[in-house]
Amino acid sequence: MIITHLSAECYPIAKIGGLADVLGALPKYQNELGASSQVVMPFYNNKFTKTHKFKPVYNDTIQLGETDYDFRILTLLDNNLGFEIYFVDVPELLYTDFVYTTYDTERFLAFQIAALDWIAQSETLPDVIHCHDHHTGLIPFMAQESFRYSMLRKIPVAFTIHNAQYQGAFSHDLVYLIPEFKFSRVGLLDWNHNINPLASAIKCSWIVTTVSPSYMDELKQSANGLESLLSDEHAKCIGILNGIDTEVWNTETDPLIIENYTKETIEQGKQANKEWLCKEFNLDVNRPLFAFIGRLVEQKGADLFPKIFSESLFGNDISILLLGSGEKHTENELRNLKTKYKDKYNAFIGYDEKLSHIIYAGADFLLMPSRVEPCGLNQMYSLRYGTIPIVNSVGGLKDTVEDIYDGGFGICHNEVTVAEVCEAIERAAEFYNSEIFKQTRFDIMSIDHSWHASAQSYLNVYNSLNPFL
Repeated sequence: MIITHLSAECYPIAKIGGLADVLGALPKYQNELGASSQVVMPFYNNKFTKTHKFKPVYNDTIQLGETDYDFRILTLLDNNLGFEIYFVDVPELLYTDFVYTTYDTERFLAFQIAALDWIAQSETLPDVIHCHDHHTGLIPFMAQESFRYSMLRKIPVAFTIHNAQYQGAFSHDLVYLIPEFKFSRVGLLDWNHNINPLASAIKCSWIVTTVSPSYMDELKQSANGLESLLSDEHAKCIGILNGIDTEVWNTETDPLIIENYTKETIEQGKQANKEWLCKEFNLDVNRPLFAFIGRLVEQKGADLFPKIFSESLFGNDISILLLGSGEKHTENELRNLKTKYKDKYNAFIGYDEKLSHIIYAGADFLLMPSRVEPCGLNQMYSLRYGTIPIVNSVGGLKDTVEDIYDGGFGICHNEVTVAEVCEAIERAAEFYNSEIFKQTRFDIMSIDHSWHASAQSYLNVYNSLNPFL
């Protein structure tokens, strides 16, 4: 079975969030199950592309309105990712040092059209086309409706919603940019009087998946305006929980952490990583260390962090370390807290992959008070590294973390308010001093959230679309 994934991100090439982690792992695990899975993504101007070598395998020209753009398809030389990866190089639009911009409509249209042009002329067509998020959301429509892609109409197209809050909508005035189709079908592009790639993908894909069962249920109640559409299309919608790459996230072999460890050596290993963090960020190693890793946006509850951190640090003998970036106002407030709580709080505004691994290894608790969390991977990383997650019970967090007082292994709350999150932190601080704290973090390292089961679930979905695959 040949599977072609299309995405704006893929780890380790370009990563903004969990989308990249999924695309960097799912194809590899599908290949281990006997599939032939590959990824197609844009060619950006970033550290990865500057430090690796590529070979062109195809070149052509696409037309966006009255403008012609030359493009190439590149493949990676010396590939050790575990799957084939191809890059769409449209220098004038995609070769940027950032993934997302304010003019993404034309950029990602160019990516999708060029990718389909290349796929359509290939000697061997894929058995399944799998699109991810709105940046590839017009592919299901174009593969089905655009005249130039008639050879693709019988190929099943799967679509995964990683985050329904972002939909890529743009004006119908730009419909001329889409390769020609029968105009009576334009309704398949429309939602709320705009062309909406996410809505179009839900309408036109053969199957729609989300990254956790609970998130699929939640989308029918809250999907940034697409609730009725998802309810209408429920028969082809399914939630499949993401996994994590247990080769990358492995405390025994992780080259990024200060000291490797196993379940049996967890106390020594976590202590070594915690000591490094506390020395680096001027924190007291004897206090329980709470950490946050992620985007500083409302979705993650980050707008409440200044108040949550102030109240928690004032009333509890704890330390907090933050790694992230996002809304500038929130960043500034979190920077200002450093002077007020010099030996109890610190923040690294930005992102650092190595530091994130050390935090998972050295922290005692991981904060995830997300208002929306389609799946969440951070809580799975933290469990793998023996760090207890503190989560709001939504989406994938609800599916993966059960409260310690219900026989589980995490700290859960049901609302994202200053009071609720502070109470959860207080409960965690008390738990830190309990007799079962060490046993719990020993136990959680054995929880299996690898991609093996999820990758097989996706293969089963593909087979349901075409029993001859």
